[in-house]
Amino acid sequence: MQPTRVGILTSGGDCPGLNAVITAASRCAEKRGWDLLGFCDGFEGLISGTPPRLLSRKETSGIMHTGGTILGTVNRGHFISRGGPRNAGFIPPEIIGRTRRTFEELNLRGLIVVGGDGSLNTALQLHQAGMPIVGVPKTIDNDLEATAMTFGFDSAVECVGSALDRLHTTATSHKRVMVLEAMGRHAGWIALHGGVAGGADIILIPEIPFDFDKIVAEVVRRDKEGAACTMIVAAEGAAPLSGRQFRHRSASGDKRLGGISDVLAREITARTSRDVRTCVLGHLQRGGAPTMTDRILATCFGVRAVELVAEGKFGTMVSHKDHRTVDAPLADAVQRMRKVDPSSHLVLAARAVGISFGD
Repeated sequence: MQPTRVGILTSGGDCPGLNAVITAASRCAEKRGWDLLGFCDGFEGLISGTPPRLLSRKETSGIMHTGGTILGTVNRGHFISRGGPRNAGFIPPEIIGRTRRTFEELNLRGLIVVGGDGSLNTALQLHQAGMPIVGVPKTIDNDLEATAMTFGFDSAVECVGSALDRLHTTATSHKRVMVLEAMGRHAGWIALHGGVAGGADIILIPEIPFDFDKIVAEVVRRDKEGAACTMIVAAEGAAPLSGRQFRHRSASGDKRLGGISDVLAREITARTSRDVRTCVLGHLQRGGAPTMTDRILATCFGVRAVELVAEGKFGTMVSHKDHRTVDAPLADAVQRMRKVDPSSHLVLAARAVGISFGD
C-alpha cells in the first residue's frame, strides 16, 4: 500500500528558518508514516517535470540551523502573484490544469506552501481551484496581518542590531553621521526593532513620513550637545512628507525601491557640511543562520502545517498569536498588510528615550 504523500515548497524571497520548517514537517510526517515530497524552485517545481525530492530524515538531517532553503526558491515565473492585494495577479487556466495533473499523478493529500503575501496569494488561488493547500507564513518584513510574527524577522532584526553595534565604533572614532539602510518596503518593523535594539538616534519607517529639516535639526542639536556621532536607521520604503519613496536603477536597468541612505547623506552633507557615510544591508538580512527564536518558531510552524493537512483544514495557514501556534484562513493573510502603528508601545518607548522619527 502506497504511503500518504504530502508536498512542500518554498516560494518568494528566502529567509533564515526555511530549512527548520522543512525539517519539522519531515519529522512530523514521518511519525505519521507519510512521505513528504519537496518541490524544487517554488511553484515552478509543480510543472517543471522534475521529480520532487523525498524529504526523509536522512535528507533533512543537519539543515535546521542553516540559512536559505534546500528546495530552492524563485520570485517570478508562471505562478507568482506579487504583493498580495497591492498587485494580485491571476494564474492562467493552463497552469492551473498542469498543477492539478501533478496533484493527481502523485496522489498528494495536500501541499504545504511556505511563502510571503505574494506566494500565499498564489496558494489561495490554487485552493480556490480545488487543490488541498496549507500555508506557512514567511517574511522577514513581519507584515502579514493574520499572524503576530513570522520566522526570519528576528534574524533580520539581529542583523540590523549587530550592524549598528559595529558601525557605532567607527562612527564614534571619526565623529560621523552614519545612515544604515534596512529592508522594509511598506512596513518598518525591521528598522524599528533593529534601530531600538542597536541604539539608533533616528529611525525612519514608511508609517511615519519624515521631514528633512527635522532630521537635519536633530543632527545639529546632537552636535551642539557634544554627541560623538549620530546613527540613523532608514527602512528602504521610508518617505518624506511628499510621500514619494526613493528608487534606484539596478544592474538590469530596472528601477527598484531603495537608495534612501544616499539621499539622506546628500541632504545632510549639503545642509550641515557633516561627514556622512552610508551602509546598505540589503540581502545580508536574508542570509545566514536563523536565530534560536526563528528556529523555534519555524519548527512549530512546520509541525502545525502537517497537523492541518491531517485535519483536512485546507485553505488555511499557520499563525502565531498569543504565544500559541494556531491557524487562520489563507484569505486573511493577503487581505491587509500589518504595519507599524505610530502610536504603538515600541514607538512611544523609542520617543521616550530620545529617538527621533524625523517628524
